Amino acid sequence: MSEALYITDPDGNGIEVYSDRPSTDWKWAGGEVEMGTDPLDGNDLLKESDGEWSKLPAGTLMGHIHLHVADLRKTEEFYMQGLGFTVVNRYGGALFTSTGGYHHHIGLNTWNGVGAPAPKENSVGLNWYTLVFADEEARNKVTEQLKGIGAAVTEKERFFAVTDPSGNEIHLVV
Repeated sequence: MSEALYITDPDGNGIEVYSDRPSTDWKWAGGEVEMGTDPLDGNDLLKESDGEWSKLPAGTLMGHIHLHVADLRKTEEFYMQGLGFTVVNRYGGALFTSTGGYHHHIGLNTWNGVGAPAPKENSVGLNWYTLVFADEEARNKVTEQLKGIGAAVTEKERFFAVTDPSGNEIHLVV
């Protein structure tokens, strides 16, 4: 479904720089997209480039994020029943979730260990991430779903905030 390079930034955050293959080439079986970790052909990748490797090209979009979580069952309930995502793949201690039939927007994994504690406040890493909704109605639906599963949703000046079961903060914006 994509070709990717994996790097680690100075703060220890893993970064995946990838290019999707056409969605018509993605393989789905039983409601899950096929994923694999085949080796990348670096020479082939260089042939496709325009020689510009000093920065990401204009128009580059963030396609997905991966989060370390402590418990996949609680996480699945929060992201599926609360936020309204769909599981598109279960792969080696991870859930890959999306909306709109994309291969995945959020990867949720226990690769740091089941029950791993949330990072300490002010530690390096991700402080929060933002989910952008098309309109107030869509966001309100999700905030009600979150409240329905017992999640604490807090209204801020320009967004709503919620924390997943592993301590990852999410800002809900329109």
